Amino acid sequence: MAGAAAAAAGDYVIDARRDRLVIFASTLGTVFEWYDFFVYGTLANVIAKLFFPAASPTAGLLLTLATFGAGFGVRPVGAVLFGWLGDSLGRKYTFLVTITVMGVATAGVGLLPTFAAIGVAAPALLVVLRLFQGLALGGEYGGAAIYVAEHAPRHRRGFYTSFIQAGVIGGFLLSVAVVLVSNWFVDPAAWEAWGWRVPFVFSLLLLAVSLWVRLKLKESPVFQAMKEAGETARNPLKESFDSPGKWKLILVALFGIAAGLTVIWYTAQFQGLYFLQNALRIDDNAARLMIGIAAIFSLFWFILFGWLSDKVGRKKPIVIGYALTILLMFPLFHWIAAAANPELSAAMQRSPVVVTGSDCAYAPFAKAQPTACGKLLDTLSKKGVGYRKAEGPAGSAPVVTIGGAPVADTGDQGLDAALKGAGYPLQKIVPPVSRAWQIVLAIVVIGMLSGMTFGPVAALLVELFPARVRYTSMSVPYHVGTGYFGGFLPFISQYIVAKTGDPFAGLWYTVAVVAMALTVTALWLPETAGKELE
Repeated sequence: MAGAAAAAAGDYVIDARRDRLVIFASTLGTVFEWYDFFVYGTLANVIAKLFFPAASPTAGLLLTLATFGAGFGVRPVGAVLFGWLGDSLGRKYTFLVTITVMGVATAGVGLLPTFAAIGVAAPALLVVLRLFQGLALGGEYGGAAIYVAEHAPRHRRGFYTSFIQAGVIGGFLLSVAVVLVSNWFVDPAAWEAWGWRVPFVFSLLLLAVSLWVRLKLKESPVFQAMKEAGETARNPLKESFDSPGKWKLILVALFGIAAGLTVIWYTAQFQGLYFLQNALRIDDNAARLMIGIAAIFSLFWFILFGWLSDKVGRKKPIVIGYALTILLMFPLFHWIAAAANPELSAAMQRSPVVVTGSDCAYAPFAKAQPTACGKLLDTLSKKGVGYRKAEGPAGSAPVVTIGGAPVADTGDQGLDAALKGAGYPLQKIVPPVSRAWQIVLAIVVIGMLSGMTFGPVAALLVELFPARVRYTSMSVPYHVGTGYFGGFLPFISQYIVAKTGDPFAGLWYTVAVVAMALTVTALWLPETAGKELE
């Protein structure tokens, strides 16, 4: 081929020009597809107001995040459907379909009437479009990862596929950038009226570019060889589960790989974003900007650890990354809190809020709390103020103390006055640059943990399963694990925070899932680096 540097490596022919196109086209499509999916999570606070306004602010955000999770919940269905197509009909055309479905569904969100216009039909239609997004995403990752890996020489497979992994964080980064730019060009009233739609409709342009680039690609050489030999699978789903050995590998991929790496990644991005916006009272755009800058630096980790996995193996960086996550997650978030809003952190340490009463239960989804104590907790939750509960005598009226001093007036204004008197800053703030860089650095460290566990994974999953059923076998556990353990992380973590009043409590979910993943990976994951793809 003219302009290509081609050399034989065993039976594999390295074609540098072709390989660059394969990596670029697959990664670009992955960036665009994840942009479409993540822009919803980036705009969760706005969507909560426009599509779930009848609920309380806390319930509205939780319902928005539950809808976000619903898109992940349907991803395994997409994995089965598009896995079957990818193993039966081909890698290339399958992920052309997935990106088209994703782009159209995302643009549809930007064109939806809001709750104010059509009532409950608005959130219902929003859920339907999220389900189509999840269906498409269930086929995208496996197709892109397999396509690149099946073109790569075995000694560079981790490095080649690391760009697919970086494409995921690139999609999140692009979603943050487009939201910030769109927000800066309109005033707040116009933003809530129509400006929020721009990032969703923008996906049509991304879809056109991605289709143009991907149409230049040829079919994977591995699939083409299987097709010519008549060895493609007739029922990929059945073949993926037809022996105990295959079941074991799929379960290891689900609980040891997909679940663990995803909760770390979403903790770094979405949990970090909501922690800054809600618990630490950071201005929404300032929080998005800091998360976006951290994402830029974190791109390096994904490529570094993908490349490193070609040298030291896939398993080692993943196991070390899991162990470090368990040790460092809470200290890193405490560092973020101290840097982001030191006045608030100091007030919480110096003058903790304690609510003492009987029947002191809080139902985040209730329109009205049934008990006086529950109403107090709802008020504190709306203010984003952390608290802890203490049991009082049966039938007693609830009592709020701040730093041990009882609050006489527990109405909204009375609580505001008492909190301000105790040094609680209730207004949104923008931290100075000196502290903002500390926040960025802490999130970059979490990004490193994500890169250690995510960077080698595309190559690992491709190497783990046979070519006949590779698309299905890797897509199903990956999307069950990421869809349920990771996709519902924003909802679960924020629900735990709302129920407990502890802004750090949601991190226990991340730690618990990573501890499970570490155990499964350390005990049962085989090393796959350097394996020939049959």
